[in-house]
Amino acid sequence: MESRKSEAPTLDLAPPLETSWLERIFKLKQHGSTVKTEMIAGVTTFITMAYIIFVNPNIMADAGIDHGAAFVATCIAAALGCLLMGLYANWPVGLAPGMGLNAFFTYTVVGTMGYNWETALGAVFVSGVLFMFLTLSKVREWLLNSIPVSLRHAMGAGVGLFLGLIGLKTAGIIVDSPATLIKLGSLHEPGPLLAAVCFLLIAILSYKRVFGAILISIIGVTLAGWGLGLVKFGGVMSMPPSLAPTWMAMDVAGVFNVSMISVVLAFLFVHMFDTAGTLMGVAQRANLVAPDGRIEGLSRALKADSASSVFGAVVGVPPVTSYVESAAGVAAGGRTGLTAVVVGLLFVAAMFFAPLAGMIPAYATAGALIYVAMLMMGSMAHIHWDEATDSIPAIVTVIMMPLTFSVADGIALGFISYVALKAGTGKYKEISASLWVLCAIFIAKFVFL
Repeated sequence: MESRKSEAPTLDLAPPLETSWLERIFKLKQHGSTVKTEMIAGVTTFITMAYIIFVNPNIMADAGIDHGAAFVATCIAAALGCLLMGLYANWPVGLAPGMGLNAFFTYTVVGTMGYNWETALGAVFVSGVLFMFLTLSKVREWLLNSIPVSLRHAMGAGVGLFLGLIGLKTAGIIVDSPATLIKLGSLHEPGPLLAAVCFLLIAILSYKRVFGAILISIIGVTLAGWGLGLVKFGGVMSMPPSLAPTWMAMDVAGVFNVSMISVVLAFLFVHMFDTAGTLMGVAQRANLVAPDGRIEGLSRALKADSASSVFGAVVGVPPVTSYVESAAGVAAGGRTGLTAVVVGLLFVAAMFFAPLAGMIPAYATAGALIYVAMLMMGSMAHIHWDEATDSIPAIVTVIMMPLTFSVADGIALGFISYVALKAGTGKYKEISASLWVLCAIFIAKFVFL
């Protein structure tokens, strides 16, 4: 008995780290990971997606939102999303306000349609609640399966092209022209040149698999602008700005308007398909797919993602979504939610770097926008080009998003053309009930509004 007593403390004093409370929460052993590996993966994911801290506030500021509040809201929404994904779903996925969706929020809903940003936030909130409802019910699977594959991929590519147009416009690389609608801007000015340099630098560094390529390029071009006297140094750290301007500022009542239906549906569809695609892609890389094809914890991951959008609208940002950059963390060994928790904590820490975020110029973030746009357009590879009734509606969707300066109108025209072509060629069986309903809604929108 004595020998056992004397040995027991030794055993208790030196337990392996993996048997700690972290092991109980994240099941590290089961997933073949360690605390150290997950921490490295978390830092890796954060660095690859940290550009959103600089890009999103600049886009939100164009909608009339206070830049400081937008910065804090971006960090808080991303942190909440990551913590929820890590602690509830136990997935190594980082979340933040969605690229493309933020552009649609600012430049279409507020800029083109003329709604105030509070109403736009209300639309984000309603679409988030709808996404939660779909996730909690079997309707999600029905809706996901009923939307044609070509249109799903076209949405992602169209948003990418729309984002690229905004990036080029923001940089001054393209400008408006009364004669030709748009034309090439003056490349003699430093802004467009530095934006182009930022884009090319990101592309080169990414090709060479340089860690944190986007972040490095944004900071590098900002320093170049500082050297040229285009950027003023405002410090590095400070207490976070006030969140008051955006906290609970959403106008939900203003959403209950016929013209807002397409906006809510656009937020919902783009977010839902983007999330589903990202999560499935990351699941494959993280070995979360069972031999029978079932994806471990997918339902929880979707619930975490949809809930994050609702929280995001409350603090004042566009839909929060899963980031494909999470694949970088998975490649570094991330297999559990501890990776996402580390990302969330780093977003919290980032709130104290508001002065640094405030000095990032528009031309630096524009270069990042153009690069991300190029990546998003890669989904066009999955469109069924050999079937005209699939490819033509997909092309309509992709082209009309930037040309109408509206993600919602692009989706609406894509759905209408799909149903019209399938019906006109006698392929009624390929038109689901949900497509008929959506087509009728979109036609009514164009006819009566």
